[in-house]
Amino acid sequence: MTRVLIAGLGNMGLSHALAHHTHPDAQIVGLVNRSGRVEHPELAGYPAYADFETALAETRPELVVIATYSDSHAGYACSAMEAGAHVFVEKPLATNVADARQVVETATRLNRKLVVGYILRHHPSWMRLIAEARNLGGPYVFRLNLNQQSSGEEWETHKALMQTTSPIVDCGVHYVDVMCQITDAQPVRVNGMGLRLSDEIAKDMYNYGQFQVIFEDGSVGWYEAGWGPMMSETAFFVKDIVSPNGSVSITDGNKGASADIDGHTKVGGLLVHTPDRDRIVEMPDEPGHQELCDAEQAYMLRAIAEDIDLTRHMNDAVQSLAICLAADESIRTGQPVSLKEPAK
Repeated sequence: MTRVLIAGLGNMGLSHALAHHTHPDAQIVGLVNRSGRVEHPELAGYPAYADFETALAETRPELVVIATYSDSHAGYACSAMEAGAHVFVEKPLATNVADARQVVETATRLNRKLVVGYILRHHPSWMRLIAEARNLGGPYVFRLNLNQQSSGEEWETHKALMQTTSPIVDCGVHYVDVMCQITDAQPVRVNGMGLRLSDEIAKDMYNYGQFQVIFEDGSVGWYEAGWGPMMSETAFFVKDIVSPNGSVSITDGNKGASADIDGHTKVGGLLVHTPDRDRIVEMPDEPGHQELCDAEQAYMLRAIAEDIDLTRHMNDAVQSLAICLAADESIRTGQPVSLKEPAK
C-alpha cells in the first residue's frame, strides 16, 4: 500500500482524492486544504490539515498529490521530494520555467517519480487523435482553442486562478503538449496577444489570450483561451490538425456548455480527411472526468511500483510550459519571444 497525502481539495484535488480512496493499492494518510476540514462524505474520515508542511511531517507519505493553486506547485513538490515522497502535481508544473526545471532536477537528483497532470495523455480518444495525426506526416498546422463562458461560481473560480495564472497558461499547457507529441520538433518562436475584458480582474492580467508558435520542422500552431461571462459559446472548442496529406479534427467539441468540465476532454468522434476520402473514427464510451483522474493516479502508482522512466514526460512538461509562458511574455511585452535562448 502506498501512503498518499493530497494537498488541495478543489475540483481536481477532490477527484484525485476519490481516485486514491477507491484504489486498492493506495492508503490516504492526510488531506490538506485551507480550512483544515473535509466536507465530502466519502473522505470525511481521513485526517485533515490546514498546513502543508505540518501534514508532510506528521503523515510521512510515500506519494504527495499536489492540486493547489499554481504558485505553490514548485515549492510543495520540492518539499515533498526532499521529505522522501514521489510527487503527482497538477499542471502547470510551476509559474516560471526556472522553477519547473528545479522541480525536475530535484526529482532526478533524489530519484523520485514526478508525474504532471496532463490528463489528455491518459485519454484513449486523444491518444488516437495524436496517432492519426502522426500517421499523416508533417509539417503540421495546429488549430486549437478552449474558451469558457463562465458565470457565478465558475467565474469566481476563474478569477481566483487568474490571481496567479492566465488562461493561456492554465489551459494551454495541455494542448501545446498535444502539439509537441505530434510534431516532436523543437519550438522556435512564439507570438501572442491578449486583452483584459473585465474590471473584476487585476489590471496586469488578461482573461482572453491567443498565441502562435513556430517549430523547427516548419509546423505552426495557434491556441486561444478565454474565461468569463462575456465569452461566446460559438466555436469555443476547436481541435483541428492539418498536414500536407490531410487533416484530423474532433467532430463533437461544441456540444453542451463551454464550462462543462467533462466536455473539455470529450472527443465523440474524429474526422480523418485525406484528398481521396473522409473517414469517421467513432469514440463510444469515452471516460468521464473522474475516470480520467482514476487513470492518472493509477499510472502514478504504477510508475512507482514498476520504476517507469519518466524522463521524457518531465522534459515535455517543462517544454510545454516554456511555450505558454513565452506566449504570456509576448502578450505583456508586445514582442515575439525566441525559444532558441533559455526561457526566463
